[in-house]
Amino acid sequence: MQISSNTAVSIHYTLTNDAGEVIDSSIGNEPLSYLHDTGGIISGLERALHGRNEGDKFSVRIPPADAYGEIADDRVQVVSREMFDGIDNIEVGMQFHADVSEGPGIVTVVAVDGDNVTINGNHPLAGMPLNFDIEVVEVRPATAEEIDHGHIHGAGGHHH
Repeated sequence: MQISSNTAVSIHYTLTNDAGEVIDSSIGNEPLSYLHDTGGIISGLERALHGRNEGDKFSVRIPPADAYGEIADDRVQVVSREMFDGIDNIEVGMQFHADVSEGPGIVTVVAVDGDNVTINGNHPLAGMPLNFDIEVVEVRPATAEEIDHGHIHGAGGHHH
């Protein structure tokens, strides 16, 4: 079966950066499962999968605009340490839930200078081209319930 709108798709993937370093992989775990054409995965990867068949193996490079976007300078800001009420030791790399320009999101501490804390609200993979090695493991028609819920159910999918 070919990947098209409202198909339940399971893939194995390995994601690398341009230096060839592995960022993430499903190998050795359950495949990633999603409902095609619902925005459950990055748009560039979804387009690269459209029309593929079960058993297909391919590699694709997704530019930042079709992945997690370019780095937005306005998402990096310096805030007062007082914004982290109840946290005594703030360190670079810590992540916090916060309200960002698009609503709730995650910010990462990128610098601490006295009472000034620099946070970055960009996705950690923003600005990066993403390289995927893909194997299409399964393609099947989505059930009416999966389509109604906007995600697939069962192994590798959502469980209610």
